[in-house]
Amino acid sequence: MTAAPVLDEDRDLHQIAKIQFDRAAPYTEVVDGWRGMAQWLFQPERIVEVVLPVRADDGYVHIYRGYRVLHSSVRGPGKGGIRFHPDAGPAEVKALATWMTWKCALLDVPFGGAKGGVACNPQLLSKGEKERLTRRFTAALGEAIGPHTDIPAPDLYTDSQTMAWMYDTYSMMHPGEANLPIVTGKPVSLGGVTGRASATAQGGFYVTEHYLEMGGLPGISSLEGARVAIQGFGNAGRYAANLFHEAGALIVGLSDSQGGIYHETGLDPGLVGRHKDLTGSVIGIEDTVALPPMGVLEVDCDILIPAAIETQLTAENAPRVQAALVVELANGPTTPEADDILTSRSIRVLPDILANAGGVVVSYFEWAQNIENQQWDDAKVASELRRRMRRATERVVARRAALIDGIEMYRSRWHEMRPNYPELPLPNLRTAATAVAVQTCREAAAQRGVWP
Repeated sequence: MTAAPVLDEDRDLHQIAKIQFDRAAPYTEVVDGWRGMAQWLFQPERIVEVVLPVRADDGYVHIYRGYRVLHSSVRGPGKGGIRFHPDAGPAEVKALATWMTWKCALLDVPFGGAKGGVACNPQLLSKGEKERLTRRFTAALGEAIGPHTDIPAPDLYTDSQTMAWMYDTYSMMHPGEANLPIVTGKPVSLGGVTGRASATAQGGFYVTEHYLEMGGLPGISSLEGARVAIQGFGNAGRYAANLFHEAGALIVGLSDSQGGIYHETGLDPGLVGRHKDLTGSVIGIEDTVALPPMGVLEVDCDILIPAAIETQLTAENAPRVQAALVVELANGPTTPEADDILTSRSIRVLPDILANAGGVVVSYFEWAQNIENQQWDDAKVASELRRRMRRATERVVARRAALIDGIEMYRSRWHEMRPNYPELPLPNLRTAATAVAVQTCREAAAQRGVWP
């Protein structure tokens, strides 16, 4: 299998998203009469940057910067989380908004992508300071967000309480209106949907389960007895550990920001969870092998689940990955160079825009029930999520097979357009998933046309 040349890995997330887009674009069909759409489909529609003065508990006023990016409204209003993190910035938020557009298109959710963030250290903020920061950010965004324009949700270091503050602030600014759909991920008592907290992990579980059932991993047709390692024991990683364990998988490795643990015959996620709640970390459990924080990515396993932060699998450690399948519950955990290395080693990667899209799917359910003043029960949420995740998995697998069957045609077209470029490599699952999403957005844009 031909791999693209290894490039300098010193780049931001938006550059990574652009490389992924460029690799998929040759595998999409140009809509008749609509050439030159690539820049329109990739560039964000709107970038908002705000300065946020917030009075701290000590009486001093601290200044924070907040961002909200609407990547695309071609298929519907923007949808995407709000994160509080020291590294939140324009490049990161643009990339996350872009990936959200592709998730929505791939899962057939009628939204475009958006994302927001505030550059802060939430671990140093009191609850009162976090509330004042959230309300100030919501007020500063003003009409940039709305139930039919751009709908925020929780993300890194934000949660249902953050969304409750955002909802309340927006409602005070828009009295007399139906404001419940302004954010998703709210507490159930405020119109939230059951299952939202576990949705990312649950969606990734459904994708993995179905991919194995479809024969995606030779020799392993179910999760029963499969050896699984998970990087990250936050919300997504912790739920994933329990879900895969309950399905009969052996959780052989787990990690958090302080370190990791390994046990060849399997860990009990419940016991690990209680230990972490008590001590603040997964490390230190009796009869386990201690690992450095990144070490869990290299343990002997069948399925590796990066569920922490971006760019964890790189050209440096990808050659040492021992898994047969990588399931990306984190956003952007694999650099393009690592992608090439894993592909060349026949290690399959279920990409983030498929594997972790369960969160936005269930967010859509919440938004829809708020619009209709309904309340879905657990069974309906789980059943509909499972159906959509399985269908999207089938779309990606089928598209990759079709692209490989037609590779000579695509290579010929590529050389006609770019005769001096390297040979077009065989598409992996990420390229196939992105091609499905970009094609969906391209067709929607052409059908809508350009106004005026």
